[in-house]
Amino acid sequence: MRDSSPVWLVSGLRTPFARVDGGLRKLDALNLSIPVAKAMAAQMAPTDRPDLLVWGTVVPNLGWSNIAREIVVQGRLDPSTPAFSTVLACSTSMAAVFEAAGMLGGDVNVALCGGVESMSRVQIGLRQGFSDFIRRMSQARSFGERIDRLGELRWADVGLHIPAVKNRATGKSMGEHAEEMAKQWKIAREDQDRIALWSHQRAVQALAGGFFDDLVMPVENVARDAIPRADSSAQKLATLKPVFDRTGGSITAGNASPLTDGAASIWVASEAGLSRLPADRPRVRLVDQEIAAVDVFHEGLLMAPAYAIPRLLARNGLTLESIDLWEIHEAFAAQVLCNVAALEDEAFLREKVRTGSSLGRFPWDRFNPHGGSIALGHPFGATGARILSQAVKELAALGPGKRAIVSICADGGVGTVALLQA
Repeated sequence: MRDSSPVWLVSGLRTPFARVDGGLRKLDALNLSIPVAKAMAAQMAPTDRPDLLVWGTVVPNLGWSNIAREIVVQGRLDPSTPAFSTVLACSTSMAAVFEAAGMLGGDVNVALCGGVESMSRVQIGLRQGFSDFIRRMSQARSFGERIDRLGELRWADVGLHIPAVKNRATGKSMGEHAEEMAKQWKIAREDQDRIALWSHQRAVQALAGGFFDDLVMPVENVARDAIPRADSSAQKLATLKPVFDRTGGSITAGNASPLTDGAASIWVASEAGLSRLPADRPRVRLVDQEIAAVDVFHEGLLMAPAYAIPRLLARNGLTLESIDLWEIHEAFAAQVLCNVAALEDEAFLREKVRTGSSLGRFPWDRFNPHGGSIALGHPFGATGARILSQAVKELAALGPGKRAIVSICADGGVGTVALLQA
């Protein structure tokens, strides 16, 4: 539980989100991040700078180990700005916010947090054994040593290491795990397609109404999110074939989030730091936070929010109905529905989470009102900042005292949840 010092989140900026190999394909993670960080820093007075920068990306790159500091240096931000990187799969930039919030105080009153993913620029490497061989070969000082090194080469080691969107321990993709969850919780294909259709309809409406105009900045001649489909319909979604279980599955390209390029940011500030940020940017308080994890060999990989949310609500004396806005990451429509089903299941809450009380029914009319990751896209490292920043604007518009839950599931069986209040 937090101490009594208020922590404020102030809405940030992000790039438009684009499908992999789409309009942002020429930019790597660093060059996607720099324009966003520079635009955020420009919101402060010319003589001011963030006290801290926390940034993250999930897919590794051999060109840097601390992308946060590279953003400061290559982006020509104030070089005296401390910066460090973080990673927690899909929760990466939400974890960055939690870390920065815990560091507020003293000389740190304004933190710039965010994350990025360039799925179009994933770097392919060498298998570890082949990499070891090349390194040792380069160290050989004579022809004889090189001959000796050649004798160490095992042809089974020769080849490329191609990163995959799958869990390392289980060897299964996120979609395969989501299929298992959908079967366990008996989630119907029609319900998944309904969530996907809502996501596109609400995102398209939000774009047309200008909701994202002060949240999205043009980058690389791309000015708007490219993924929301105005022509999506229940009929079209129903025609799509399952992707991960072709014979008995229910997850399709239509009810899952796409591979996406993009970067996003958000401000984290103390009460003293708020005066250094633009007064016209929406802001709300970060009241509480929770992180949970599950055993991925015996529980659904993406079910951790179903543990984190009840704990956070119980700690604050709240129920599902007490929350005025729900922003839930849509990795898959199935994953959203599985977690909600668990939240409404008294036996699950009693036996698994051990909160000991019912949370009531989930208020679907308060869920992702401007679209979610299925329609907007999911750059792994950027989604936390995107969803938090979006929730800040939505919640601030609802008025003082209103509350929001922001929830993200992540690879590895981890989930992060934030409680916000206007």
